[in-house]
Amino acid sequence: MPNHGIIYQASTLAKRVLYHLVRGFGAGLIAFAFIGIIFSFWPIAKEEFLYKFGTQEQIQIDKFAQIIGKSQAKSLGLDPYFSLYIPKIDAKAKVIANVNPGKAVDYLNALSDGVAHAQGTNFPGQGKTVYLFSHSTDSPINIAQYNAVFYLLRKLEKGDRIVVYFLDQEHDYVVMDKFTTTANDTSWLTDDGSGERLILQTCDPPGTSWNRLLVIARPI
Repeated sequence: MPNHGIIYQASTLAKRVLYHLVRGFGAGLIAFAFIGIIFSFWPIAKEEFLYKFGTQEQIQIDKFAQIIGKSQAKSLGLDPYFSLYIPKIDAKAKVIANVNPGKAVDYLNALSDGVAHAQGTNFPGQGKTVYLFSHSTDSPINIAQYNAVFYLLRKLEKGDRIVVYFLDQEHDYVVMDKFTTTANDTSWLTDDGSGERLILQTCDPPGTSWNRLLVIARPI
C-alpha cells in the first residue's frame, strides 16, 4: 500500500559525523564532571571512613610509640616545632604561626599548608588564649583544599583530648565546650579570658562561610 505525505531523507555523512561528535562530547563532559566530583570530595569521604574504622588502630599506635620512648610528634609524622594532633578524629597538621586572620592572602596560603595560628594570640605554655583556625572556604569544592583537617571537628565532645606540639614540648588539652557563632564574631580573638585555653575554629556547616564552629579546650 503506498505511503502518502511521508518523505524519507537519508542523513548525509557530515551530519552523522557531527551527531556522533556532539554526543561523544556530551558524554565526555558528564564523565569529566563525575570524576571532578569524586576528586573534590575524596578527602572528605576518606576522613569519614578513617574516623569510623581507623581511630582505635591509631590509638594503639600512639600507645606503642609512648612505650618505646619514641617522640610521638615524629611518630605521627608531625613537626615538633609547632603542630596539632586530635586523637579522636585522627586530625594531624602542621601549625603555621602568626597568621593574620584579617588578610585573605595570608591565611589562604597558610591553610593550604596546614592549620593557622592567629596573629596576636598566644602560644602553648604562655598561660593565655591559643587560637588556631582552619576555615574560610566558601564552596564545597574547596573543602578538599582548605577544610579537610578540621572537617570532623564537629564530632569532638567534652572530655576529648587535643595535643599541641610546640618547641619540642607536648601540651595536652581537654575539650570543655563547643558551639557555633556568627561569621563576624571576632570577640574570641581578643578576649584572653582567665588562664590558658586552646580555641579551635572552623567554618560551619562544612563547605560554607555562614557560621563559625568553636571548640574550647583547657590544659590537662
